[in-house]
Amino acid sequence: MPRLQPVYLLVMPNVLLLDVAAPAEALRIANHQQDDVQFVLRYVGTQDLVTTSIGLCLSPLDVLPDTVPENAWLVISGTVEKPLPVQAPATGAAAPDASVASEASEASADDAETRAVAWLRQVVRPTQQLACICTGALLAARAGLLDARACTTHHSSCDALRALAPSARVADNRLYVHDENVWTSAGVTTGLDLMLTLIADAAGPLCAAAVARQMVVYARRAGADPQLSPWLEGRNHLHPALHRVQDAIAADPAHDWSLALMAEIACASERHVTRLFREHAGVAPIDYLHRLRVALAREMLGNSQLDLERIAERTGFGSSRHLRRVWHKFDALPPSHARRIAHDS
Repeated sequence: MPRLQPVYLLVMPNVLLLDVAAPAEALRIANHQQDDVQFVLRYVGTQDLVTTSIGLCLSPLDVLPDTVPENAWLVISGTVEKPLPVQAPATGAAAPDASVASEASEASADDAETRAVAWLRQVVRPTQQLACICTGALLAARAGLLDARACTTHHSSCDALRALAPSARVADNRLYVHDENVWTSAGVTTGLDLMLTLIADAAGPLCAAAVARQMVVYARRAGADPQLSPWLEGRNHLHPALHRVQDAIAADPAHDWSLALMAEIACASERHVTRLFREHAGVAPIDYLHRLRVALAREMLGNSQLDLERIAERTGFGSSRHLRRVWHKFDALPPSHARRIAHDS
């Protein structure tokens, strides 16, 4: 049976629709890419129906439940001040909900915010993951959830965030910021970057990479953001033959890979496969293979008591000496240091 991961998505009046749809779609795809984790999404709000940034209505929403599971992800979406004006439905079309939602959004925005802030203070726990997309960070700040934390938001709202949370360390020009159990992202599409990272943590980087490919997006990082996982590096392209080869290598890095075998999987010549790796992944095939083997060895160092010789055997290296030689191509510090750091943390 898969592990169930509850996800609560707070939907406020005038919600930016992309802040809801993009993360939710990523979770849907992730459920189809693997069987270990099942993401269970629950939409919550201060009322059971709201209008969105583009005039569409979302309903039904679960009105601020009394409790949220200790292991839940709680996602706060951003809002807009001026939703898109939409033409009224043709005469005879049934759309009473739209007018109700519009009036409710305009008349009770302040009240909705007050109730949402009180609810967040009540239900958020350190064991949960709090993810704020775009201006959702402002709501979290009003609830005191960003005090003394590193965080970010849409570039046009960074000053407002600083005013709401004076002790917070607000970062400009960042896709997203992670501080313990709190995640905040910049504007609009960066909510998808944040969600891909959460999916990678819960279901593995290969699942996140598959979701990104399905949604035809890049696994992006800004210069100051954490380094990209070795399992995701070199996957920011749309070439299906190279993805087939990379998927096969990632599934079994310790296999006795040869350029001829890679070419067979790609249905291309060895020379062409080498060209594909250099053009789309930015590395030679052997360097890509070594990077994944070193990543696998690093995981074994942190999660087992195996000696280096046994780890070398299980990761496709001929000997511990060979592993050390390749390791130093990617890390100046020795494998023993990686084990010590993993165990200390």
